[in-house]
Amino acid sequence: MKVWLLAAAASLTATAAQAATVVTADRMLDVTTGRYVDHPAILIGDDGRIQQVGQLASMQLPAGVKHIDLPGETLLPGLIDMHVHLNSLAEIGGYQGLKYTDGFWATIGPVNARKTIDAGFTTVRNVGSPDFDDVALEQAIDGGWVVGPRIVPATYLLGATGGHCDDTNGLPPSLGADDQGPGIVTSPEQAREKVRWVHKYGAEVIKICATGGVFSLGDSVGAQQMTLEEMKAIADEAHMLGLKVAAHAHGDEGIRTAILAGIDTIEHASLASDATIQLAKQHGTWFDMDIYNDDYILATGTANGTEQESLDKERMIGLKQRQTFQRAVRAGVKMIFGTDAGVYPHGDNAKQFAKMVQWGMTPIQAIQAATVRASEALGRSDVGVIEPGRYGDLIAVAGDPLRDVTLLERVDVVVKGGELVKGRGAIR
Repeated sequence: MKVWLLAAAASLTATAAQAATVVTADRMLDVTTGRYVDHPAILIGDDGRIQQVGQLASMQLPAGVKHIDLPGETLLPGLIDMHVHLNSLAEIGGYQGLKYTDGFWATIGPVNARKTIDAGFTTVRNVGSPDFDDVALEQAIDGGWVVGPRIVPATYLLGATGGHCDDTNGLPPSLGADDQGPGIVTSPEQAREKVRWVHKYGAEVIKICATGGVFSLGDSVGAQQMTLEEMKAIADEAHMLGLKVAAHAHGDEGIRTAILAGIDTIEHASLASDATIQLAKQHGTWFDMDIYNDDYILATGTANGTEQESLDKERMIGLKQRQTFQRAVRAGVKMIFGTDAGVYPHGDNAKQFAKMVQWGMTPIQAIQAATVRASEALGRSDVGVIEPGRYGDLIAVAGDPLRDVTLLERVDVVVKGGELVKGRGAIR
């Protein structure tokens, strides 16, 4: 059986590495400059990476090259969502999740991955998943068994006993709620060991819970839950291993402590004060603020099983987070695009662009947050920009997204590594 699987993997890999592809369209948005390039041609090699960007007439094309011609379309780099949960469903909240067997959450991953890439997001950072399900999904996508985005997995969240990362919150001791979960940290020394453990089994980014949260029961959404020493131990260990660290943090003191500890990205950043915003700017810390999902959470209320406690927290924090986003943008904090997909339905990721523009960004700033800025925050030079050496990940929309950023909610074509995954003739 193992030999057959290895042979199948080799066959799928060989199928994926087909002939070179050239993509042409009416124009292309250069996200590094914010300017359009008319009648571009992008040559993508059989290794899935861009070889040339220029005009078709001046290119020396290899024999057998595939041509994807997109008249009337505008090309952009494949989008990047820095905060998703592909093994979660917004439609199942609160205690409703206890009705489903553990393996259920792994099986929904491929469905959510397909919705995500069809929405134009060719790279995602999956910031938290049980049972290493996000690593499994990454392996299935990379092996060719599943169609989906490139995944940067975090695996288990690291946090305090009884904190936002403690999955047994809301359960009595008789159901195991007094046990220490896989990601629970109780000291700086244990924090270092947990980083090594999740990295050993596939984590490519480390995610911690520095404060309470909206959907964790029994804690204060803004209260700090990890010490400076614990956060610093995690950041130091992760950086030594070449990993970035993301911190879930709503409250001001937890955000401030995470910045001082050397955390790379602050997720949510809802209640950051002006002083903390300036601290983030001084340290070059990225803010990753999910300012769309408040609409979905408040509109659906408790219909999906969301507890009233969580709904009350969201009502308290949603508007404040958007106001903080506005202040952070004005202050010049480095901003990236992250939606918390899984809190709202997967595939609606691009709805956040309009909110980012509504609350202070220009359309190009919002697009850059999901392309070139996101690649910088990931520490990767292979995604986020259409240029030689990077993956041939492209999307196409009809119209001018710099005039109407909501066009990104209606992506016509998606190309990943030179392969057409959405559009006429796409692989399904």
